[in-house]
Amino acid sequence: MIDFSTLAVFSGAVLLLLLSPGPNMAFVISHGIRYGWRGGVASSLGICVADVLLTVLTASGVTALVAGWPPSFDVIRYAGIFYLLWLVYKTLQKSPGLEVAKAPRVSLSQVFAHALFNSVLNPKALLFFMVFLPQFVRPQAGSITVQLLVLGGVLTLIAGVFHAVLGLFGGALSRFFAAHAQSARLQQWGLATVLMVLAARLALMSRPA
Repeated sequence: MIDFSTLAVFSGAVLLLLLSPGPNMAFVISHGIRYGWRGGVASSLGICVADVLLTVLTASGVTALVAGWPPSFDVIRYAGIFYLLWLVYKTLQKSPGLEVAKAPRVSLSQVFAHALFNSVLNPKALLFFMVFLPQFVRPQAGSITVQLLVLGGVLTLIAGVFHAVLGLFGGALSRFFAAHAQSARLQQWGLATVLMVLAARLALMSRPA
């Protein structure tokens, strides 16, 4: 099994990576602000499930196969771009009435799905799991597949707690904005802007050599 020192170093590395501003952080906070703390937590759960899926893909070798086929990077990237632009369209389609500023009623399953697909349709996330997890695997410690699953589970747990806290923070900001009805349009365009930036980020992303 993986020894404690390896897990400690791995956990520290994961936490440092999470503290660096990234697309998941922006996604969770913006959805927490827009939909309240439930929306923020639902986003964090979606990212957790995406992390589990990417861990399983990495452990089973599927990630390496996909990454080994050059066109797959662009296929996943363009799918992510179109999906994010569709979310921008859906976000701006809604009329920001007074009720929007007061914790809009939306399906949390939708928010969960948006976070899940946003993570899975990011080719850099797929490559990250393929490159990052194996660095902490020790062949002499036993099954490589089991070690990858354990490391992925630890990463998912740490990231889940971290993003849930961010979601709650976004929810606190949402309550602040709820006291100002005129902020409805600001919330709407704030979320749309984050989604557009994420789409632009994917569009400008180049395949690692």
